[in-house]
Amino acid sequence: MSAPESLPIDKIHIPDKKRKALKPDVVDALAESILEVGQREPILVRRDKDHFVLVEGLHRLEACKALGEGAIKALLVSAEEARQRELPPPPPDPEREKMERLRKLRLEKEEADKLAAASRSSAGAHAATRPRTPGETTPRSGRSGASKPARSGATVAAPKTLSDWIKQQERSGGRY
Repeated sequence: MSAPESLPIDKIHIPDKKRKALKPDVVDALAESILEVGQREPILVRRDKDHFVLVEGLHRLEACKALGEGAIKALLVSAEEARQRELPPPPPDPEREKMERLRKLRLEKEEADKLAAASRSSAGAHAATRPRTPGETTPRSGRSGASKPARSGATVAAPKTLSDWIKQQERSGGRY
């Protein structure tokens, strides 16, 4: 790029698309800043026959107009550079985003299924090796694991909560 030069404001054309993005409160703030410290950043323009077309710096240009300036610091850019600056980034593809979310959800579900299967297989192996509590039925016969009542003569009730079960295991010396 070349060095900034002073260009007449009335020779700068503002495209309609850019003009729609004008925010008056930003122009007022920039005008105050330009009064205090001057114009720090030059605007970007491209040459078009006998005038210039604004590429960047709409609010700076409007602030200088509001201050009654006749010229503004500007950098001349080529039409190719201007095109590259004016092209917005491509919008996100909603279909692609949807497919990516679905793929992520599928992977999460597969991982959860693997964990559940591993948990079931380890729970099944643990159930085969753990001692039965009195009153517990076996899956094969459907009969109670303890055919005799407890030592005190009363049957032991199944625990209603996990903490009751843990206490019962501690009392009976069982592992949990």
